[in-house]
Amino acid sequence: MVVKIGVIKSGNIGTSPVLDLVLDERADRPNIDVRGVSSGAKMNPEQVEEIVPKIADFDPDFVIFISPNPGAPGPAKARELLSGMDVPALIIGDAPGMGKREEMDEQGLGYVVVLGDPMIGARREFLDPTEMASFNADVIKVLAATGAYRVVQETIDGMIAACEAGEDIELPKVVIDAAKATEAAGFASPYAKAKAMAAYEMAAKVGDIDLKGCFMVKDMEQYVPIVASAHELIATAAKLATEAREIEKANDTVLRKPHGAQGQTMSKTVLVSKPE
Repeated sequence: MVVKIGVIKSGNIGTSPVLDLVLDERADRPNIDVRGVSSGAKMNPEQVEEIVPKIADFDPDFVIFISPNPGAPGPAKARELLSGMDVPALIIGDAPGMGKREEMDEQGLGYVVVLGDPMIGARREFLDPTEMASFNADVIKVLAATGAYRVVQETIDGMIAACEAGEDIELPKVVIDAAKATEAAGFASPYAKAKAMAAYEMAAKVGDIDLKGCFMVKDMEQYVPIVASAHELIATAAKLATEAREIEKANDTVLRKPHGAQGQTMSKTVLVSKPE
């Protein structure tokens, strides 16, 4: 059986750019067929109303919707539309999604809230393309090295496995905090795990700082250093995340979980070995 997955992207968080790779890292996974649509950077209800119905043409077994802030007007419209479709749907979002979990439950939607997935913010002084790329690269490094992406991978793989078995999908209700992320990363060294936990907590704090600097403080002389401090913090978090992985590499204990020839999840820790 080939499981058909529809992916809808709206706006951007650190998990968005790599979601396709989490699903199909070599693009040769035979047990899934993925189609994606996107509103681009726009998260307005008008764009969302246009793109969400398009995924229904694919007749997916389940749909993934990923965006910042599931409570914003555009993502809220997407949740409303998906709730009305006769297809299981998973919402992937950042920390503001914590306040919408009960609402998503009532809408019959699953969710993954990635607490350590901060946005760069909305201050034009920092929306230089080079700076945005650098910021997001640091976020991606933190989410990858700490194990957050692994949780996303395992969550979606569980939905795929249910489809393949002909079972009803049990919609996930997942909040990825530092403990859940680092557990999935499978750190052998407690020092590596501690560094990864610190990195993830710092990334989550970046979101809080950017919220303050971008939406609460109005005076430019005050909000510019606040947002700049968030950029410094995510850069430091990325260094800590790299150090955590380097410890595991030095001990030859890096956990890797690629997909096999039939789409099954495999595992290895010794570098010069085949995954099983």
